[in-house]
Amino acid sequence: MSVKKNKLNADDPVLSIGKVAQALNLHQRTLRIYDEQNLLVAKRSKQNRRLYSINDIEKGKLIQFLTRNLAINLAGVRIILRLLETSKVKPDQYIDYIKDVAKSVKIDSKVQQYNVERLSKRGKKTSQTVAKV
Repeated sequence: MSVKKNKLNADDPVLSIGKVAQALNLHQRTLRIYDEQNLLVAKRSKQNRRLYSINDIEKGKLIQFLTRNLAINLAGVRIILRLLETSKVKPDQYIDYIKDVAKSVKIDSKVQQYNVERLSKRGKKTSQTVAKV
């Protein structure tokens, strides 16, 4: 009798939307938006639940990096993801590849930090706004 080892493939959809949202530190609604925008499309289980793979988490990390650090909108993210796929870049190399590209076009860490700070203030009330309310 032979024993078959079950190896997990990085493309196997095994993680629930809740686990992926927790791993990426974002809201489940954000993952649903990414799905609607065809950025991070989940596979469906027999019960019609969204399931994600390890590579989907890597893609989610890239989407966060692009939107938060480089201030790229979702349309731009869609273009970049397509370019990465056609260039045959592996998901676990996405961020390093984009960092190298950003460095080559002189988007350094100062610019990235400025974008992070600017975007983190988006939608938040300032003390003056709160005082007026």
